[in-house]
Amino acid sequence: MTEERRRSIPTTIFVLIALVFLFLPLVIVVLFSFQSTGSVVFPFHGFSLRWYKTVFESEEFLEAVATSLKIAAIASLLTVVFGTAASYGISRSRFKLRWLVALLMVIPLSLPGLFIGASLLSFFDQTGVQLSTTTVLAGHLVYLLPFYIIIVRAAFDRADPLLEEAGADLGASPWRVFTRVLLPRVWPVIAGTACLMFALSLDEFVITFFVIGDEPTLPLFIWSRLRETVDPSINVISTLLLLTTLALGVVALLIGMRSARRRNPAIEGGPFADE
Repeated sequence: MTEERRRSIPTTIFVLIALVFLFLPLVIVVLFSFQSTGSVVFPFHGFSLRWYKTVFESEEFLEAVATSLKIAAIASLLTVVFGTAASYGISRSRFKLRWLVALLMVIPLSLPGLFIGASLLSFFDQTGVQLSTTTVLAGHLVYLLPFYIIIVRAAFDRADPLLEEAGADLGASPWRVFTRVLLPRVWPVIAGTACLMFALSLDEFVITFFVIGDEPTLPLFIWSRLRETVDPSINVISTLLLLTTLALGVVALLIGMRSARRRNPAIEGGPFADE
């Protein structure tokens, strides 16, 4: 065994331990979603789709899914609209204090969800706004916009402004320059980030808990079920939520890889393409 391989053994062991620590709980959740009995502890008693059938026959579950999907779709769409405008404005602005504006927009990232939720609840109470899916949307926008602005603003910063200047010199209007020159270059980043925003909104619990009305979202439905009983149906719902989030993450990753290949045709399959 070479000296280099001997030195890499502790690193490999550490990585394996970290992977087991991260993914073993997820594997257990998925495994026990197929449990044939009502037990959620070892030993495992065989595979069954009993609890999947139970979940999909629950009207409360289907209503929670519909509410979560509606909120996530609208929240991610509004985040793309407002976040793209803000990102472009910050990136292209010549205002001397634009760094301060950018800082103010990402401050919510440093605030715990508990604080944001309680603050929004107090605001809605003081202004007489009734809690509903609309208040949840407002809370999700406060939560999502800072993430979106950081990512998309970086994409605007990387875009070559000389291309925009060339378009303007050729007589194109500012809107046409934005939609025909700049937007196609940053669109993969916008699309991938929108997928991530949808996933974050779908999974959000703390802020939603404070500002939700009478229609529970899927995370709140899981929490309410845990207060009543613990059975494999909780694992089923968690598994479905996990798979949805992973699917959105994979879509975002594929969009990002496609964007990278467009910027650099030499990239074909990741960092080891040249090997």
